[in-house]
Amino acid sequence: MTTPPRARSTGRPGSQGAVILDDISKKIIEQLRQDGRKPYAAIGKAVGLSEAAVRQRVQRLIDAGVMQIVAVTDPLTLGFRRQAMIGVKCEGDLEAVADELASIEEIGHVALTAGSMDLMVEVVCEDDQHLLDVIGRIRAVPAVRATETFVYLKLRKQPRSRGTR
Repeated sequence: MTTPPRARSTGRPGSQGAVILDDISKKIIEQLRQDGRKPYAAIGKAVGLSEAAVRQRVQRLIDAGVMQIVAVTDPLTLGFRRQAMIGVKCEGDLEAVADELASIEEIGHVALTAGSMDLMVEVVCEDDQHLLDVIGRIRAVPAVRATETFVYLKLRKQPRSRGTR
């Protein structure tokens, strides 16, 4: 597998192929975080590379799975007025349950966790009735033993993506 220029795998146990990025790759990612449609020539000027070199680095970062370039939407403007985090207690194979829950369209994030809950899932719904329906579908999964729902009243910070730091 090729890695981005000036990037290498950490090789540490548990790092699962983590990539260490050089400063230029980090700057390219930051430029694209600000504006995913920014021309490679403009990024090149900002980071001190040619347009072709930026294009190659971006492609290698994408190929290595370091980043994706996607459209980010605001659920509220699309009519999804109810967001919640749902803690899930389950038994059996947690990864299988996580995979099954991840297949539910309204669930955006699924995390295996330590603590009182086995999984945390984030959902985006049209309204309270829609949320109730989704909770019912989660509870219908045979290995799910209990759920606890935390309804979002107001979001203070909704990161569009994670940075390089």
